[in-house]
Amino acid sequence: MKRSLLNIWNLGVKELWSLWREPVMLVLILYLFTVSLYAAATAMPESLHNAVVAVVDEDRSPLSARITSAFYPPHFRPPVMVSHADIDPGMDAGQFTFALIIPSGFQRDMLAGKRPTLQLNVDATRMSQAFTGNGYIQQIVQDEVREFMARTRVAQEPPVELALRMRFNPTLEPAWFGSVMEIVNSITMLSIILTGAALIREREHGTIEHLLVMPVTPTEIMIAKVWSMGLVVLLATMMSMTLVVRGAIGVPIEGSLLLFFVGVTLSLFATTSMGIFMATVARSMPQFGLLLVLVFLPLQLLSGGATPRESMPELVQWVMLAAPTTHFVSLSQAILYRGAGLETVWQAFLALFLIGSVLFTFSLSRFRRTLATMA
Repeated sequence: MKRSLLNIWNLGVKELWSLWREPVMLVLILYLFTVSLYAAATAMPESLHNAVVAVVDEDRSPLSARITSAFYPPHFRPPVMVSHADIDPGMDAGQFTFALIIPSGFQRDMLAGKRPTLQLNVDATRMSQAFTGNGYIQQIVQDEVREFMARTRVAQEPPVELALRMRFNPTLEPAWFGSVMEIVNSITMLSIILTGAALIREREHGTIEHLLVMPVTPTEIMIAKVWSMGLVVLLATMMSMTLVVRGAIGVPIEGSLLLFFVGVTLSLFATTSMGIFMATVARSMPQFGLLLVLVFLPLQLLSGGATPRESMPELVQWVMLAAPTTHFVSLSQAILYRGAGLETVWQAFLALFLIGSVLFTFSLSRFRRTLATMA
């Protein structure tokens, strides 16, 4: 047992030195857990931010002034007052995304009980703002008109008042959610890439034959690759969580980071084993890259990080229970957002351990067959 542990340690250190001599991999690790993570969380937010609105106020009434003044930061920039003839040239030049036209007599028609029409022009080429901003503007106009009319007529009190309380993210800041989910995706992708690339690199360089003549077993070789590459990803995750997520982005972490890193370790046990298995199937790095795309995209899209699992077909929900990312996303959200303890996430921990054990067994069996064909 002592000799076996020593072999695992020495082989793992060898993997770390091999990774240190690969500048491309080192740059990839640094990029994924810093620049890529920050950009994914903040570069393209789902909420509206600093949208440019042009207003054609042909009514010049208190109601039209009220609607115009309702567009303010951070969702909108102060409205640009233009004439009707300036709309088409301005939208063609990309000067504003929305153009709201308030017709003459709008307030008079509202007070007379009529249903006047406003026109909203939207530059749909700016997709990140167009679809969200369309709903924002409609809601703003309806609210302002409703409040204005309530002052001139007897308003009927609603029978129920709905009080909204935003839990876990009071300001609905999308970067809080995006940064943590990007860390989950980076952990999954990088752990598969590092272990798979480590095996393929040895096969392409011919060093795998050197291992076959040494007094080491396939189990020791595989465990060494799993712990060494998993350690690299774990350290990168700790650095990213401290410097980027909590530091640069300012995400408040509610739960125990120690408990979260235990979940990261269990997830790495499963995904690194998956990387070994994929490397035994692929014959070269290009093949491994194509196989990674086929595996990683379903793991990312169907694990509950991009969309809630409850909105997926029931068959997909059951199938994805066999994926480690499903349970990893669940425990990450529970610990980091809601401050859950072990009594809440132990089932996800157990599922990750069982899935990792199955993947490790299958990968080891496949790895032994691969070595036998090379011997």
